[in-house]
Amino acid sequence: MNKSKYVCSQIMTYFPRWVFEDSVKKYKGDFHAKNLNSYSHCLHLMFGQLAGCKSLKDITLVLRSVNKAAYHLGIPVVVDSSSLSKANESRDYRIFEELGMWLIRRVRPMYAKENVPDVYLPGWEIFAIDSTTIPCSIKLAEWALGKYSKGGIKMHTVLDLRGSIPDSI
Repeated sequence: MNKSKYVCSQIMTYFPRWVFEDSVKKYKGDFHAKNLNSYSHCLHLMFGQLAGCKSLKDITLVLRSVNKAAYHLGIPVVVDSSSLSKANESRDYRIFEELGMWLIRRVRPMYAKENVPDVYLPGWEIFAIDSTTIPCSIKLAEWALGKYSKGGIKMHTVLDLRGSIPDSI
């Protein structure tokens, strides 16, 4: 019988809960939260990212299939995909943004001295610029109905090549 922690819960030990809780208080993230508080919402989304889930439905299906293990992952109650969807709509994005920016500021110095493969420019910061289109429903952009047939969001990313860490999105 395995007596050690799950990999997901080991990764969560590096998660700065105090930074997250400060953001939740600042942006009133748990105001009117009934069965899915901000921390549990974040755990669901982080698990989905680590497990390679492609949708909210995938996250809930995987967590429900390992229901007893979910508690040991730090997720005491597994919610359905509609609850996750409502939380994504109503919860302030800045809670997660502050957590992400804190993690980036913490990790970036660790890779500052790393060399970029096949490039020798000592003392220079090297960035890559990428843009991608995220498809979405045209109904989300009512002003474009009739003019365009497809909907989408254009995302531009500046990536620090030392450690592949985003500088800005």
